[in-house]
Amino acid sequence: MSVVTASVHLDAPPAIVWEVVMDPARLGEWVTIHRRLRSADEGAPRVGYQMVQQLYLRGVSIDVHWRLVGLTPLQQVVWEGRGPARSRARTEYTLTREGEAATRFDYRNEFHVPLGPIGALASRAIVGGMPEREASLTLKRLKDLVERVPAR
Repeated sequence: MSVVTASVHLDAPPAIVWEVVMDPARLGEWVTIHRRLRSADEGAPRVGYQMVQQLYLRGVSIDVHWRLVGLTPLQQVVWEGRGPARSRARTEYTLTREGEAATRFDYRNEFHVPLGPIGALASRAIVGGMPEREASLTLKRLKDLVERVPAR
């Protein structure tokens, strides 16, 4: 299992951040490895909501089937994903109000590869430090995006 965590201070209220991160159609605006949304359930994301996202890693496109498994509006969301070769992921976003109109956004991703230690070794060799770099770039893009949105 590999774990990536990253945090960012956003000069935007939690409601604005939540609106962006909970809209699957906007993933391409801030998630650096997102290529396209292949499918998504109708309506607003809720526990049980499912979507299929195409990601691009090291020159390869992969589909991840996500299911929303935890939701506390304006505070936290937890997605569980299934990828190729029985790989699994768990992604958490946690929003914490900071002052009147700012938010701390914490990101955590666990990635589980099949084949135990051999799969983990292969994953490290192929992916290297990419997840940390991509998480940082993704949160920078989120910051740029939400700080451009006028407060409501």
